[in-house]
Amino acid sequence: MNPKKLPRKKNLSAQRMLGSQVQAARKAAGYTQRSLAEAALIEEETVASIEQGRRRLMPDLAVTFEELLDAKGTLVAGVAALPEIDQFPLYAEEYIEHEAKAVALSWYDNAVLPGLLQTREYARAVLAERVPAYDEDEIEAKIEGRIKRQEILQRKNPPTMSFVVWEPVLYLGIGSEQVRREQLRYLREYAELPGLSLQFLPMRTSAHAGLNGPFILLETPDHQHLAYTESQRGSQWVSDPEEVSILARKYAMLRSQALTPQESRSLLDRLLGDQ
Repeated sequence: MNPKKLPRKKNLSAQRMLGSQVQAARKAAGYTQRSLAEAALIEEETVASIEQGRRRLMPDLAVTFEELLDAKGTLVAGVAALPEIDQFPLYAEEYIEHEAKAVALSWYDNAVLPGLLQTREYARAVLAERVPAYDEDEIEAKIEGRIKRQEILQRKNPPTMSFVVWEPVLYLGIGSEQVRREQLRYLREYAELPGLSLQFLPMRTSAHAGLNGPFILLETPDHQHLAYTESQRGSQWVSDPEEVSILARKYAMLRSQALTPQESRSLLDRLLGDQ
């Protein structure tokens, strides 16, 4: 296997699967993206975006494509079957496919607690802060997706996991004090799991290798080393070995700058009033 190129799984989302059906129907009918766009009176980029799963195929355009491509009702049916809400963005969905099978995960976060360690109510509080706001159905769908991901913690052979979190995250007052304390108790329990290391980077640290934002490192069962990053307006799936190496070196530095796992457990005990 070429280590420089991540093998891409097909049909990672319903929208992309429908896009691939549009592409297959277009080619079977003898159209290029440009000629189909001209016939449908739309931009060529619109066709490309739909085929790549970056743009939703709207019902009226599906009808037009059906007529032009003689798709025998498959595109209209595909649009009708699209879920109203995507639990995850496209790159996030690809990451989550690999997360579920990972043998090792290393996760740095400096804004909120890692999704794999969030309680249901903490996740709800985080999602409720989104601007523009999610509606209630979207929030519920995303919470369910987040909680389901946590099943890897209970796997028969769970991945080796390391988390480094910037200490100020522990004082974030979203939700309520009850939500915060329940989350702290869950963190204290997680910190005792075998094969899981939880460390906090002190608020008053004089060295901080993670100022550019959160990221996740992942090792697959066939020992590919990959990374995933998120920002305000998008996410990035990183498979280039040089780029992954840079993030791995940052993570190693963050672990050396953070409190030890024992010190981090003691911090949680103090916050919970147990010491």
